[in-house]
Amino acid sequence: MKMNRTILALSTFALLSAGFLQHGASAATFFTDQNTTVDKDTMHIMVEQQTQDELAADFFLPEATITTAEGIQLIVNAFDLNLDTIRFVKPPLASDYYKNANNSAWYANALIIAANNGLELPADLEPNKMWTKEEFVFQLMRAMESKNVLPMINVVPAKLADEADLNIAYQGAIQRALALGFTKLDEKGNFNPKGEISRKESAELIQKALEYVKARTLPAQP
Repeated sequence: MKMNRTILALSTFALLSAGFLQHGASAATFFTDQNTTVDKDTMHIMVEQQTQDELAADFFLPEATITTAEGIQLIVNAFDLNLDTIRFVKPPLASDYYKNANNSAWYANALIIAANNGLELPADLEPNKMWTKEEFVFQLMRAMESKNVLPMINVVPAKLADEADLNIAYQGAIQRALALGFTKLDEKGNFNPKGEISRKESAELIQKALEYVKARTLPAQP
């Protein structure tokens, strides 16, 4: 069944701002799955521009996977990444950075922001491709660590049963995420780096990262 993709948000951290709604002018409606144990105080599904024969609007679908564009949009908003201090000679286009991007798509602004805030995304990025767990965790850690001054941690590398499947460029970020308890291995010691990441898992990772940052942010001086 054809369906428009949906965007996750975390209400606890007030991520649902006007800037999050770049992909549609219509008003957003919030829905949660009444049959799931997902924490309804911290996760919501945003369903927009949806026709009656598409995805039922009252389901969170926590196990559904997210696309690259959805993951980038979520990370950009979670860490309040923006273009406020950047001046451009001409208005930037998403396709200036990512050749496969659609400049009219809802995700275009998020891609521009990501490209100018240190996220290491490939030039041939496919916005509608499902994002893998290792890709999401790497970009999440990169955004968190580049945006905030955080204490150094002593990482004792976890032994991954499926380490051979891991992109070596993502290894350090994933080990830090494991050490901080943002994510964990399964009962067989696998990280499942090439597996697609669910909406529920991505939202939980974001929530834990934001809680970690908040606990280590010094209060503003009077």
